[in-house]
Amino acid sequence: MKNRETGAEGLSLIKSFEGLVLDAYKCPAGVWTIGYGSTRDVHRGDVITEAEAEKRLKWDLRTAENCVNSIPNIDLLNQNQFDALVSFAFNVGCWNFKKSTLRRRIVNNPIDPDITYQFNRWVYAGGKLLKGLVKRRQAEADLYFKKSCS
Repeated sequence: MKNRETGAEGLSLIKSFEGLVLDAYKCPAGVWTIGYGSTRDVHRGDVITEAEAEKRLKWDLRTAENCVNSIPNIDLLNQNQFDALVSFAFNVGCWNFKKSTLRRRIVNNPIDPDITYQFNRWVYAGGKLLKGLVKRRQAEADLYFKKSCS
């Protein structure tokens, strides 16, 4: 099967939670970030345009998409499920996604009700509970279990 790409709903979710910031800033986990949550080669004082932020997002999304596309039973997932997992992997990183219980649950049973709980475990950054991550994880879980039109 051809590698899947993030759909419009997933892209909208990611953009809404990441927000667009054109000046480099330190995220709550202390990592230099710019654009729509990009952390690749970001340094204090960096400034980008909105077009550069879009380009970075597409590049960063490919990494998250490839990570999710590596799930053995990816063909069983609908577009909403794929998009929710891309948002998650984009935010926590591929390595964290690959070692997560969330991924294991999906591999074992993509409709396991415990998947919602597994999303909602990932709400800490720098050891602190973040309300923004609580909202994001719930939105990802909701999207994952939302019925797909396709």
